[in-house]
Amino acid sequence: MLAYIIRRIFQSVVVLLAVGLVAFSMFRFVGDPIEQLLGQERTVQDVERLREALGLNDPFPVQYAKFLARAATGDFGISYRQSRPVAEIIAERAPATLELALVSGVLALTVGIGLGVFTAIRRDGWGANLIMSASLIGVSLPTFLIGILLIYVFGVQLRWLPTFGRGEVVDLGWWTTGFLTTSGLKSLILPSITLGLFQMTLIMRLVRSEMLEVLRQDYIRFARARGLSARAVNFRHALKNTMVPVITVTGLQLGAIIAFAIITETVFQWPGVGLLFINAVQFVDIPVMAAYLMLISVMFVMINLLVDILYVWVDPRLRIDGRH
Repeated sequence: MLAYIIRRIFQSVVVLLAVGLVAFSMFRFVGDPIEQLLGQERTVQDVERLREALGLNDPFPVQYAKFLARAATGDFGISYRQSRPVAEIIAERAPATLELALVSGVLALTVGIGLGVFTAIRRDGWGANLIMSASLIGVSLPTFLIGILLIYVFGVQLRWLPTFGRGEVVDLGWWTTGFLTTSGLKSLILPSITLGLFQMTLIMRLVRSEMLEVLRQDYIRFARARGLSARAVNFRHALKNTMVPVITVTGLQLGAIIAFAIITETVFQWPGVGLLFINAVQFVDIPVMAAYLMLISVMFVMINLLVDILYVWVDPRLRIDGRH
């Protein structure tokens, strides 16, 4: 188990180095930062002074090593657009994205697993058939279209919920939260449903298919023949054995909630990291783009590492001979 964890950590570091190379390459091949920082009113001396200050005269390997060293300490440079440290800007936006992802993830997990178990146990009932038919909406419709439909129905027509923004937030000094205000909680409802709907339906369908397969196994029939209650058979024996593939897919989907919150944040003008990235692309703010790419990569690598470890822990057969 320890050798497996060490090997996976080494692979994760290699992946991060490769992503770091891609992110750093943007500095050299996507526009000249000197043009972005100095504008038209500049002299040759100004250009040379700034180029030397940014380390652009160093060889490529030296610049890459410096970039990785700064990124490891959370220093991603200065935003071309806002002339502020990128780390400071991301720290301001991160609470909005993380709170949205947290609510969407909890919604996707609880409702997805619950509906998956229900539709598997009552697979021939009208309620299960209705849920499976309705789940096609979450699987087939694109995220931005679901968001627009929710805005039109609940924001424009019914006027029950706000259609954009984060509402009022409370500044705790190190964190700004919308969980402590009514308008903040109302503002979370539509974006979190939009962001979590695809993952919820995916988890529901996965749990249902895995549980139907498990319910046909001989040990389930034997458990029923022993006189165990339906609750014990379904939740203690069947559900537990459906969780191995569910853990893998769910872990990756929770990472995708944060990484792909860009569309949802754009539709609802949610002031998070995703909307910051869209604005950075529009203004070619390369340090912000590189920082976003690095942070998302670190998050995905960490989630994959935890999922792989959890996967082996849940299914000890995968530890045989250290091959996985």
